[in-house]
Amino acid sequence: MMEPTHDEAHGGALGSRLNWLRAAVLGANDGIVSTAGLVVGVAGATTDRGTLLTAGLAGLLAGSLSMAAGEYVSVSTQRDSEKAALALERRELREQPEAELQELTEILQQRGLSRDVAREAAVQLTARDALRAHARVELGIDPDELTNPWHAAWASFLAFTVGALLPLLAIVLPPAAVRLPVTVVSVLAALVITGWTSARLGAAKPGRAVARNVLGGALAMGITYAAGTLLGAAGV
Repeated sequence: MMEPTHDEAHGGALGSRLNWLRAAVLGANDGIVSTAGLVVGVAGATTDRGTLLTAGLAGLLAGSLSMAAGEYVSVSTQRDSEKAALALERRELREQPEAELQELTEILQQRGLSRDVAREAAVQLTARDALRAHARVELGIDPDELTNPWHAAWASFLAFTVGALLPLLAIVLPPAAVRLPVTVVSVLAALVITGWTSARLGAAKPGRAVARNVLGGALAMGITYAAGTLLGAAGV
């Protein structure tokens, strides 16, 4: 019988990949909604293409950099926590090896193995790589795949930028007479796609997610347009 040759993601690798995809979709969604709200609000006050472009670019840069910085700080904190947990586990394995073996056995028992099988599995895992065994089973951490703050920051920056480009281009490229409806339709269509995609990645029914996404985006644009119109009428 031939051994399987396909390379398929399993367990934590698949979960990590789905988390990255979901974060990218949500980052793009944030870029769409925030930039759309900004440019539509400005469009309520003025039809000047240069003003709209300036506002849209400023919003794109501010949002993408803010997302990148926030993600970098957040993931750096997570990585520091993971490294601290691994350092503590390494010290406990050095100072209390039998207690750690017993702890690993109990965790495996809690996951459905019998006492004898759990003990044997714990002994074999410890003999192979004690730190890796405890990191994965006890802490849920893969020592070889710690979160990378730079990867997270760049992913957030790019995702937000891609999302923000849609409303920005939609508001500055068409003629003034159709600028607003083109932007609204484009943004709502994009929100249908991101809502459906995020729901499917989370194995949820897409209908409710799409409705929430579209309603949120429509409200954002409606409120900012009304505010821009009022400010424009007041000569602000």
